[in-house]
This record gives sequence, structure tokens and C-alpha cells, in this order.
Amino acid sequence: MIDTHSHIDMLKNPDAEIEAFLDAGVKKVIIPGVEPDTFDTITEYIDKYDCLYGALGVHPSEAQKFNDEAAKKMMLLSHHPKILAIGEIGLDYYWDKTFVDIQKKVFKTQIEIAKSLSLPIIVHDREAHLDTFNILSEMECKNVVMHCFSGSLEFAKQCVDMGWYLGIGGVLTFKNARKMKDIVREIPLENLLLETDAPYLTPHPFRGEENSPKYLNLIAKEIANLKDLSFEFVQKQTTKNAELLFNFNKGEQ
Repeated sequence: MIDTHSHIDMLKNPDAEIEAFLDAGVKKVIIPGVEPDTFDTITEYIDKYDCLYGALGVHPSEAQKFNDEAAKKMMLLSHHPKILAIGEIGLDYYWDKTFVDIQKKVFKTQIEIAKSLSLPIIVHDREAHLDTFNILSEMECKNVVMHCFSGSLEFAKQCVDMGWYLGIGGVLTFKNARKMKDIVREIPLENLLLETDAPYLTPHPFRGEENSPKYLNLIAKEIANLKDLSFEFVQKQTTKNAELLFNFNKGEQ
């Protein structure tokens, strides 16, 4: 299995959790960037561990930290053979709407960087579905994962029609997550990716504890249950999906 979104650098004991998720059958994990100060830490982790890969991006809540220096650093470090995407980038209207214009500008700039590097993008979209979709579609983005998907079934279908992937995490296992369960039932498995978003959004029955990629199998099992498929098939197909979107052999080319 592949965890396509996990903040390993934010865990209390990353080294122990890496050993734990390998024992749990998770073979690869992508660490997303959040702000410029995290870029060096991510590259240190992916250099140290064969199972770790990275993405570089400035989260919309941190958009005011994005500047020319951050852009140059992102472009330089993205040539690293284990940096597989630009992200997480996008729009977030949940916490603060006072700098929406800055968020949009930074989002578009980072999309341009991804395009110039021929890298996929990992999109953070919270309560900004229409603006996020419009920017992605207007800029003709193709290799996209909608991280921690939180939209409606109709919006999910629109994203899939564009050829994008939906990142499915621990929320799916929550008893009251009826909308997300309906989405997983309806959307083809070929458009789903597994993610934990650790240390956040820990799956049931460990909700309230620190999340970890070692819990990825709980998400895969819930998908299998909802779609009446075998756990092994979900493992295999979601791994294939991740390998289609992210070039894990980038350094060998």
C-alpha cells in the first residue's frame, strides 16, 4: 500500500512510526510540504529512508509566506529524484477569508511551477470547491489529487470527469461520514487514492489519538467493505493508481 499524504515530519516519533507502518504493509509514503521552512526537513527524511518520498508546496493557510525566494527554492529542490509532486497547494476558506486573493494568486503560481516541472499537484480544498475547480479547470490541470476530499457526490463526479483522483482518508471510517461513504460507493476505485493525513484525522477506532500511516489498512478495509470488494483488490488497485499519478522511478530516468 501507498500512503499518498502523510506529514511524517509532524509525528511525535517519526522513526518509530516508520518502522510500524512498514510492519503494517505500507511500502511507500509521500510527505507533503506545508510552508517553505518544511522543505529542507522533507528532503532530509526522503534522503534518509528509502520508503519516503516528498512533495513541496505552500499550504493556502500559509500563503502569505510564499515569495520569490520560496518559489526558487521549490523549483530547485523539486529536481530531487524523490520529490514527486507540488503540494499541498490550494484554497482554504474555513479558517480565514481575509486573504483569499493572495491564496488564489499563490495557488496559480504553484500550479505554473508544477507545470514547468511536469509534476502532479496535491490540492488542498476546504470550503472553496467552486473556486478551486474553476482555477484547476481554467489552467487545464490534468495530474491532480484532491487531497482529503470533502465535497459532494456531484462535485466528486465533476472531478472524476476531469480525470482527477480523490484522496480518501480516515474520515471515511467515521460512523457519521455518510456523504463520504456514498462517494466511495459511487466513484470508481480507479479514481481513489489512500491517504492518512497523519497526524490528523485518525481512523476509527483510534480517533482522538495521533494518526500514522500504520492505520492505512483501516481506510482500505472500509473502501473494500463499501464497494463489496476484497481488501487485497483495493490494496492492489489503489497502489496502481498512486503509481500512475506519481513517478516513483523518477530518479532512474
